[in-house]
Amino acid sequence: MQETYFLNYMKLQELITLLRADHFQTIGPQVRDGVIVYDELDAIEQLPWGVRDHQNQGYYQLKQHDKTKAFSWANGPAAVKPELFKPKETLWQVSRNEQGQLTFVPVEAHSKLALLGIRPCDLHALKIQDLVFIESDFQDQRYQSRRQSLFLVVVNCSYSSNNCFCLTAGGHPQADSGYDIALTEIEAGFVATFASQSARSLLSQLDLSPTSLEQKEVANRNIQQAIQGQTKRLPEGDLPQLLANSLEHPRWHQVASRCLSCGNCTQVCPTCFCHREKDEPALDEQHSDHVREWDSCFTEDHSYIHGMVVRKTTLPRYRQWLTHKLGTWHQQFGTSGCVGCGRCISWCPVGIDLTEEIAALGEETPHAV
Repeated sequence: MQETYFLNYMKLQELITLLRADHFQTIGPQVRDGVIVYDELDAIEQLPWGVRDHQNQGYYQLKQHDKTKAFSWANGPAAVKPELFKPKETLWQVSRNEQGQLTFVPVEAHSKLALLGIRPCDLHALKIQDLVFIESDFQDQRYQSRRQSLFLVVVNCSYSSNNCFCLTAGGHPQADSGYDIALTEIEAGFVATFASQSARSLLSQLDLSPTSLEQKEVANRNIQQAIQGQTKRLPEGDLPQLLANSLEHPRWHQVASRCLSCGNCTQVCPTCFCHREKDEPALDEQHSDHVREWDSCFTEDHSYIHGMVVRKTTLPRYRQWLTHKLGTWHQQFGTSGCVGCGRCISWCPVGIDLTEEIAALGEETPHAV
């Protein structure tokens, strides 16, 4: 069993300072424009102190909750994915010299990132993205470069929003692996586990004391609170087979009549990886950028092949998304593509609930875990 230490809030500031001194760009959660986002983090004062997110179908709002806690919220619209798989980035540039010759130059992607305050569901999603971008037959060098230098500080959940269902999606409010440091927030600080060699090197510089039995018990109770707070669930059983047998189910027509094909669900999903590439020429006609950017299976162009659009309407687009996410993803990567974070439910403008849709296909009503 790993030894745990008590890391008070000022020691958390020291941790951030040590990471920055080691040339890590430190990214952490903070409030901006009414949501929790991840951005450059210099000081613990930037953290979402006392903030709680209230989520429901098509609903997300922050309210003041407990001014003594920095992580009493569930999640925001994005976490790890935008840092490793950029929403838009230049892959290479081409320029023309005075003799008219073209020169192609790749744009480097490497940077040392330390992500502080990510959630266990996002750590789960990162493992799935690794399957897509690193462990598949076609490795993505840009993702791989960023991934190799990534330092991860996960904060275990003490609160679940109304849309969380990680327990039935193969996850848990407490991270079990894949991190450098794991924190569970208690009064005045955290119960901390230092897992990697680089994390243990930082531990030697922080001068921390082992946690007491009482601190461990409080941390465990806080995690249990997140477990008990989950009210949504995925149905039990063979979901890939259920989806394969339900391609003509009338429920698809019902959800298609509500869905806007806006793509919000795919943009906030921590595992969706659809993208496109295009060239952006400069106005001087002497150089251009070759760009990769996020795409969505809900857009018409995404299914355009050789003069025809394969999925012309919303019904086949939503069906493609859900059957891939919970069904054929298993065939490709040996796992579901859903981690139960609930973002697609919160950020759907019309409040479509993935757990309700899959339950309806199996004629089952979602209920508490």
